[in-house]
Amino acid sequence: MSKNILILAGDGIGPEVMAQVKRIINWMNAKGLTDFTVSEDLVGGAAYDVHGTPLADATMAKAMDADAVLLGAVGGPKWDNLDFSVKPERGLLRLRKDMELFANLRPAIVFDALADASSLKLDVVKGLDIMIVRELTGGVYFGEPRGIETLPNGERRGINTQVYTTSEILRVAEVAFDLARKRGSKVHSVEKANVMESGLLWREEVQKLHDAKFADVHLEHMYADNCAMQLVRTPRQFDVIVTDNLFGDILSDCAAMLTGSLGMLPSASLGADLGGGKRRAMYEPVHGSAPDISGQDKANPLACVLSYSMMLRYSFDMAKAADMVDAAVQNVLGKGIRTGDIMADGCTLVGCTGMGDALLAELETLA
Repeated sequence: MSKNILILAGDGIGPEVMAQVKRIINWMNAKGLTDFTVSEDLVGGAAYDVHGTPLADATMAKAMDADAVLLGAVGGPKWDNLDFSVKPERGLLRLRKDMELFANLRPAIVFDALADASSLKLDVVKGLDIMIVRELTGGVYFGEPRGIETLPNGERRGINTQVYTTSEILRVAEVAFDLARKRGSKVHSVEKANVMESGLLWREEVQKLHDAKFADVHLEHMYADNCAMQLVRTPRQFDVIVTDNLFGDILSDCAAMLTGSLGMLPSASLGADLGGGKRRAMYEPVHGSAPDISGQDKANPLACVLSYSMMLRYSFDMAKAADMVDAAVQNVLGKGIRTGDIMADGCTLVGCTGMGDALLAELETLA
């Protein structure tokens, strides 16, 4: 049964890296490995230039109807002086909010061919494969009350509220436990239960869910500050980490740099199970729009390609197709083919299109 994919390439290098993903989608369709119908629309600064808003209502409706959304990148200096309400990033935030994408999946994988690029020693990071599951729609970024107020004595005070409900905690923890069952069957639940009531609630509710439904998965609780230390001390102790919005924001970026290149990292944002095997989902590379290299065929498309692999795996349960894409990336890197951001001595420098060429050649070999 054909699946509908909405591509929102966005700004900067977004269209360039997404062009290589479209080549892979077309190749897989032609080989009969997939049956995807692809539509495209605008988001971010590109949408503002045409519609005066970073995400048109009609585009939002397409995203709600799609089986999955692939997003490139948004933003750039061209739109820096816009009012906050219409900045390119607001389009991305609206997608997350309206689609109710509460679980952000951020893998941190060290590819063998890039292990030397990590800031940590080879024996510490070699073979690293961590999945961080970040709660995305609650916590201190959305809690009320919030704002800046002036006190009677003339001082100003900034207020943000860290708040979670049982249901918000349980739904993201369930995603983490489900993922762990398909991986190393181990979950670290991360909070600050020692000093925050919201953290204590988080710990208690995750433990209850584990005991009731996921007793076969090993669960450990860890304070967020200790987790940050352990990520740079012995990162391979982790399989799946589940945590709140604030700590997930920090820890996922920390884990990202263990891999040696931000340009290599994909992500997924998942919503609730809608039944019939469908859930709303959006997939995007972690890197930004990189306006300094936009239009120069220098961008690394691998994070966007790996985001497509995550889409195959988590939206459509197409593990074999996802494994093929992952293997193609591994093999191309193993042959020393590099874009500028991951270039090393003795390797072959290619551009964005050249990396796409290499991936398609490798997929032909694998097929």
